[in-house]
Amino acid sequence: MPDLASLKAVVRGRVQGVYFRAFVSGQARSLGLTGYVRNLPDVDEVEVFAEGSRDRLQELLSHLRTGPPGARVDHVEGQWLPFAGSSKSFEVRY
Repeated sequence: MPDLASLKAVVRGRVQGVYFRAFVSGQARSLGLTGYVRNLPDVDEVEVFAEGSRDRLQELLSHLRTGPPGARVDHVEGQWLPFAGSSKSFEVRY
């Protein structure tokens, strides 16, 4: 059985208006993760909450540090949390 966990991350930089949420959603779905991504009120921040196997979450964290073309990631602050199983899919929140 995989080591299940949750990851909450805040990504700072040029991450709004550059398809960052779509990028994160695509990566998370391809990794079989559930959760959400949303813009935060600060124009330079995006929040990601994802659940699944710790290995896949580590992969997502790596993608968050790079971002899509056009983005500039200055900092990723990640927090590991116990797996809650609170999401059925991965979605972009508005």
